[in-house]
Amino acid sequence: MSRALNLNAPQEHVLATCVKQKVAITQIESLVSGGTRIVLKNGDDAATIGRIYKSKVITGPVSRIPARMMHA
Repeated sequence: MSRALNLNAPQEHVLATCVKQKVAITQIESLVSGGTRIVLKNGDDAATIGRIYKSKVITGPVSRIPARMMHA
C-alpha cells in the first residue's frame, strides 16, 4: 500500500486521529479541492488510517497547491 492518502476530512481531524492512533506523519497538506493529503511513515500506518477513513478516502484525482506556492 502507498504511504500517501487523500482524505475527505479536515486536516485538524486527520491530525487528531493520527495522534490518537500513534501514527507518524511525514507530510500533511490541505487540498485545493477540499480534504487532506497525508503521507505516513510506513505502509502499515497508511493501512491503519485507510481503514479508519475507508469511506472518506479520495480515489480520484485531486487538486494540490504547488510546493513553490506553499512556501511563498
